[in-house]
Amino acid sequence: RSLIFPLLIRAGKPTPFFTFVLALLFCVYNGYLQGRSLSNYAKYPSGWLKDPLFITGFIGWLVGMAINIHSDHILRNLRKPGETGYKIPRGGMFEYVSGANFFGEILEWFGFALACCTIESLAFALCTLFILGSRAKQHHQ
Repeated sequence: RSLIFPLLIRAGKPTPFFTFVLALLFCVYNGYLQGRSLSNYAKYPSGWLKDPLFITGFIGWLVGMAINIHSDHILRNLRKPGETGYKIPRGGMFEYVSGANFFGEILEWFGFALACCTIESLAFALCTLFILGSRAKQHHQ
């Protein structure tokens, strides 16, 4: 998402280079920690992919990703070319929650945490909840 979404958005407010670098470093470091945790330290029984925790987590991740992608699509298409001003998104999960894109990403990472059952994945899910939850509250207001 951090690589694809910026390429799909239309021209808008420019992102400061320092903010971009910090976001990139965070994503690289988090990806490294998650990958290292799963490849070197996590131990799963042979039937883990059939375990209800894994299946529920995977479904949560998949549903969260679908909500996130669809919500981003709605947000990218709010304004016609040349239009400015604030518009309230409609459709999809925006009918139920004002920050549907944030909700989708939070659900995605909690699903990942449930599927992986590692402290690192739970830590990232909680960080996502706190950071995106506060952004969602600001957007709602």
